[in-house]
Amino acid sequence: MKPIVQISLDLTNIDEALETAALALRAGVDWLEAGTPLILAEGLHGVRKLREAFPGIPIVADLKTMDGGYLEAEMMAKAGATHVVVMARAHEETIKVVVQAGADYGVKVMGDNLGCPDMVEGARRLEKLGCDYVIHHIGYDERRGIAAQGLKMPSPMDQLKEVVNAVNVPVQAVGGLTLEQAIQCPEFGAPLVVLGAPLTIDADSFKTADGDLEGSLRLICEKIHAYGEV
Repeated sequence: MKPIVQISLDLTNIDEALETAALALRAGVDWLEAGTPLILAEGLHGVRKLREAFPGIPIVADLKTMDGGYLEAEMMAKAGATHVVVMARAHEETIKVVVQAGADYGVKVMGDNLGCPDMVEGARRLEKLGCDYVIHHIGYDERRGIAAQGLKMPSPMDQLKEVVNAVNVPVQAVGGLTLEQAIQCPEFGAPLVVLGAPLTIDADSFKTADGDLEGSLRLICEKIHAYGEV
């Protein structure tokens, strides 16, 4: 598939999220993500507002579902989401019912391997259970906690090639990527490039980053889209 650029709206205010989304789309971003902070702050209302403002644009609802999977996916689909996220560490039945809800309501399912003892096996499990995409994810707290101990901060790039080679569905790498690493993801076979904290969102305050965000995003999108099929 051709590389896709997704912006994670890890904000806690819907008005700021709408402004950031509009800016990102002008810059060439393909997909919008209602990040977990936005869903916690605004819920279904936030997803509906994004859908009203941007008809036809894919919207990922980063639910990080662990239980009650069918209902969560159904609610987000009805609010306008096109993609929902379920965790690899959820029970097998939860992943199955999210996949079933995806089929019933026409939404795609992204499986997230955050926290898996074996990240590669977690990715395989998600594909086996029917997920359409795999998110290879090193968590915010995990990265910061390890770095606070003076140890090397883990990165999704550490095992990205192994995850890509283990599954046949498209892969997205998430978690503390530098701009250069994000742009390199298609080279690793991961065509879904997500831009978020700390690339475009202040990682500590969860507000839009200062500076020429639109100009920076445009350059990033141009570089990523210049890759061919992955």
